[in-house]
Amino acid sequence: MKKLLLSVCIKLLFVSFFLLSFNSLAQSLAGKENKKKVAKWYKSREWMNDLQLTPHKSINQQEFSRQYGINKVWWDKTFEFLKTHDLANLKPGRYIIDTVNVTAFVSEVPTKEMDQINWETHKNFNDLQYIIKGKARMGITPVSNSNAKVTVPYDSKGDTETYSVTGGEYYYAEPGTFFIFSPKDIHRPAFKVAGYDVVKKILIKVRVPQE
Repeated sequence: MKKLLLSVCIKLLFVSFFLLSFNSLAQSLAGKENKKKVAKWYKSREWMNDLQLTPHKSINQQEFSRQYGINKVWWDKTFEFLKTHDLANLKPGRYIIDTVNVTAFVSEVPTKEMDQINWETHKNFNDLQYIIKGKARMGITPVSNSNAKVTVPYDSKGDTETYSVTGGEYYYAEPGTFFIFSPKDIHRPAFKVAGYDVVKKILIKVRVPQE
């Protein structure tokens, strides 16, 4: 009887192990397939609606596609604004694109040194940043970076949390290419590049949709 029970237990354990392994494999394959679909959709640029700019390689494609799928209207309005406005001659100021959800801020001011710009994240809004005139640098690292430490806790009024970061990637930003920083990205936006004392920039705050 004991041997029979032992045999049954071993078989049940084997079946359980097989099912867990199968489910894990299925989830892994599904994840890979989803990434392929997202990559294909993103590369098609149909979501840009003929906007003649280039999305920067640092953009988190998976997160962007997730948000776009939940509420494409806000992003469609964002790209439409960029496409239909003469950005070079757009006056500095605040532009409401979709009340409460999408707002653009155009500035043309002296750029700050790198040590004057904080690493930061936002919870409620994505930052689309585009250099209209001039040249600057952008820093970015994932919130999962173990070398990123919170220095100023999240402030709901400013929708900002500040960090100190060791490492991170830095990129040049100039006309023709836009950046998108989601809540999954710690970013250090638009600091000075030698020879470019004044930069004209548009920052578009796009609300993070609630699932």
